[in-house]
Amino acid sequence: MLTRKQYELLLFIDQRLKEHGVSPSFDEMKEALDLKSKSGIHRLITGLEERGFIRRLPHRARALEVLKLPENRGGETATPAPSETPNPGFTPNVIRGDFKPALPGAMIGNEVEAVDLPLLGKIAAGTPIDALSDPSNTVGVPASMLGGGEHYALTVEGDSMIEAGILDGDVVLIKRCDSAENGTIVVALVDGYEATLKRLRRKGASIALEPANQKYETRIFGPDRVAVQGRLVGLLRQY
Repeated sequence: MLTRKQYELLLFIDQRLKEHGVSPSFDEMKEALDLKSKSGIHRLITGLEERGFIRRLPHRARALEVLKLPENRGGETATPAPSETPNPGFTPNVIRGDFKPALPGAMIGNEVEAVDLPLLGKIAAGTPIDALSDPSNTVGVPASMLGGGEHYALTVEGDSMIEAGILDGDVVLIKRCDSAENGTIVVALVDGYEATLKRLRRKGASIALEPANQKYETRIFGPDRVAVQGRLVGLLRQY
């Protein structure tokens, strides 16, 4: 699944590579997507890289390679903007926010107390957690996995946390909070709209969001750019 902006950027990069043999500059990407800053382009490229759609070629400026384009698998689709020129017959698979449950309610025996948590969708860049809420989507969780406080669940997309044992498709259980200790895995909201699951590290006056996969880089922000929206307390996996 891609956000609309990720999809638009992927199409633009693919089109420019086919036409000119070189990827567009950050300024060209920013203008094409009508974004205000190049930092937004960097976040979109990181999201596409984490999901395996592109890769950065080392030791070469402006070197991006498109590894794949999203295939339509019967999920939600979106109509490309007029400026886009996708391949004939190609229908994108784009996150709209009207998520369906990624995992059915856990099967809990009658002797075990169960709690229904709201399943807010995929943890992917581009959508604040509060905007994902849909009370009709829930997942059953043993009460023993949760402590006090408010909790919600998210479906993991991507491999950026695999070395912490968090795999693509897992459902993570999150305790809602606005602060967390150093080294905690958190749901962090960057610049008010990009939600990501990463390990929180404080370095002086800065905040680092650290992946658990050596393929990806740690991103460092000023303290006013990152808001903690919850911390990881558990995980469900369907085999």
